[in-house]
Amino acid sequence: MTRQLELLRPAQIAEEISRCARVWLPLGTIEYHGKHLPVGLDGLQAHGLCLDAAEIAGGLVYPPLWWGIGGGHARYQWTVMMSEATEISSILRHTLARLQDFGVRQAVLFTGHFADEQLAMIAQLADTWNAQNGPLHALALGVNGNTEAPLPPDHAGRFETTLLAAYHPQAVDISLLPPPQPDEAGEDPFGPQRHALSHSLHGIFGADPRGYAPEDTAILRGAMATWLAARAGTI
Repeated sequence: MTRQLELLRPAQIAEEISRCARVWLPLGTIEYHGKHLPVGLDGLQAHGLCLDAAEIAGGLVYPPLWWGIGGGHARYQWTVMMSEATEISSILRHTLARLQDFGVRQAVLFTGHFADEQLAMIAQLADTWNAQNGPLHALALGVNGNTEAPLPPDHAGRFETTLLAAYHPQAVDISLLPPPQPDEAGEDPFGPQRHALSHSLHGIFGADPRGYAPEDTAILRGAMATWLAARAGTI
């Protein structure tokens, strides 16, 4: 049986929640991720990891919420970023309330978009919710939170390229990136020069994704899923 909640009938949902009263809530946004990656990367990687973690730790996975805040790409092509957290927080609070009504006892807010503002939003939401001491506990996590991951987190760099390829290899096309330029050698991979349209890694912050190795996908995916399932713990 699939763990995608939207594909299940009410009796199937109730059966799984009776075994493990956990729902995973993947968060992302539509955001530019270089020429070589899809704009839905954040939600796609969050959803994939939640499905993997649910197989390990139990529970069901909600459809991704395709909205986010923060980061340096708000004005980039095809990026749709909210200016404040009000609307997103309202949707999530209502979702938590309804899940609690349905007998869910843990909701994992897991964001693939890990701008500081996004991480602060879900952390504050979880803290405020948990302070009510209700039967449902909220846990806020970001894809950048695994300090022992085989690759360090980035934006559209080698980490996100590898992780997305683990779930949607057909959506990755490294050949669309131009070759590196001589004057880019030794530069800061998180420097402001990456915002320049003329840069070969325009909009990409972190390790050069042209070093992507397909054999790394299963390793990174497994490490991330195991970490996420362990953070959820038992309920």
